[in-house]
Amino acid sequence: MPNPPKILAFAGSARRDSLNKKLLHVVVEATRAAGGEVTVIDLNDLPMPLYHGDLEDREGLPANAQKMVELVLAHDALLIASPEYNSMITPLFKNTIDWCTRADDNPLIGKVAAVVSASPGQFGGVRSMQLARALLTHLGCLVIPAACTVAKADAAFDEQGKLRDPRTQQAAEKVARQLVATTTKLRD
Repeated sequence: MPNPPKILAFAGSARRDSLNKKLLHVVVEATRAAGGEVTVIDLNDLPMPLYHGDLEDREGLPANAQKMVELVLAHDALLIASPEYNSMITPLFKNTIDWCTRADDNPLIGKVAAVVSASPGQFGGVRSMQLARALLTHLGCLVIPAACTVAKADAAFDEQGKLRDPRTQQAAEKVARQLVATTTKLRD
């Protein structure tokens, strides 16, 4: 692809061995195979304080929040793996998004986004994925309809980090293709 869409990818988990980081890796590989140029970041590398309006008034946007905003602005699309904590999105993911929206201009407006989720439970993080999709849509993202959730994710990956189930792998590839295709159409 001569001018591949630039996609920023991250998981809303701080855990080193996060199941969602494993799923993100699978979808990132598929996105690159579909023609996307992907930058993967770990939110552990951009620690931010819990959003607090008085802190913002006193000190402004934290340096790592500004870095995150710059990363979002430098990319055409987002690929997010959203873990599920108590049937909700994670505080890390929500806090990151909250700080991003405090920039002078919301950097999420007009971005294409894809959300995937993995969970050791039987629902595969579908509740978190739906909440993340709703939040991103509300903030101005165009969230693609393709979805990939991985139930019983603690047993879903082999020793090399590949998905064991071919249908789940196909769902991951569908997300990747749709993210690249939609971003390319909207950008051109």
